[in-house]
Amino acid sequence: MKQDLLGLKGMSTDSIKNILDTAKTMKLILSQPNKKTPHLQGRTVVNLFYENSTRTRMSFELAAKYMSANAANITASGSSVQKGETLIDTARTLNAMGTDILVMRHSMSGAPNVIAPIVSASVINAGDGMNEHPTQALLDMLTMYEHLGSFENFKGLRVAIVGDAYHSRVVRSNIYGLNAMGADVCVAGPATLLPQKMEDMGVKVTTDVDEALKDADVVMGLRIQLERQKKGLFPSVREYHKYFGINEDRLKLAKKDALLMHPGPVNRGVELSSSVVDGEQSVIDDQVTSGVAVRMAVMYLLSRGGLY
Repeated sequence: MKQDLLGLKGMSTDSIKNILDTAKTMKLILSQPNKKTPHLQGRTVVNLFYENSTRTRMSFELAAKYMSANAANITASGSSVQKGETLIDTARTLNAMGTDILVMRHSMSGAPNVIAPIVSASVINAGDGMNEHPTQALLDMLTMYEHLGSFENFKGLRVAIVGDAYHSRVVRSNIYGLNAMGADVCVAGPATLLPQKMEDMGVKVTTDVDEALKDADVVMGLRIQLERQKKGLFPSVREYHKYFGINEDRLKLAKKDALLMHPGPVNRGVELSSSVVDGEQSVIDDQVTSGVAVRMAVMYLLSRGGLY
């Protein structure tokens, strides 16, 4: 029976640990001069992206190629979508071509859940609307795991997530994953960018960034998603950075060895100042490397029915 990765909501702690441990092994491959392995030899991976992406799409493509899979990329602008073809028909067409793993990014929340039951290929959600982005949260947790040293250290870990939580699929997947691992999550941002009843997800919510950052072990900035927003949610990006941006002074409120993270791309001088992006506590580049390793791990486990 095929498996899919549609989100982290409801995923067991053991399944998350299994993915992270597998990804940790995969990350060792990335440090070698020869990155080619036979793990997905003969398999076909198709990246079907209806939204722009650099990190996610490239990391899936490289992950597939490093494991010797046949990899293909399709964007909405360069496909039959422009001729009026529906998402379901596009997915069925790709499935009929022998696709083994279908990686999907779509602006509609729930799109991968619609496709998964009608194709034989394993479906991976690479971001759906304002719902989830499971592999991003997994790579974030892998980065934390490598610095923490053990899964036990996730328990009671203080994670502050600051920014546009309303439009962020990253924050939702991180909350599901970090809650499962036993971390304490605090989400902060302007009131207009915080979803109603987010506390019901088992996190603390505040409009006071300084309060959120105080004694945090991990500080994560979220991108201000101007492309999804209606006007008037905050006065200007300059005002946002003044009251909610993370700079050197604000970062000092967190623990001395706190990790600074961001899912990327960073709007420098908005969510984070350049000094902290390039500072010693930043692990943003490491997150990118973790992204390739996590996507290798997820595809490897899906190909063997061992994700759950």
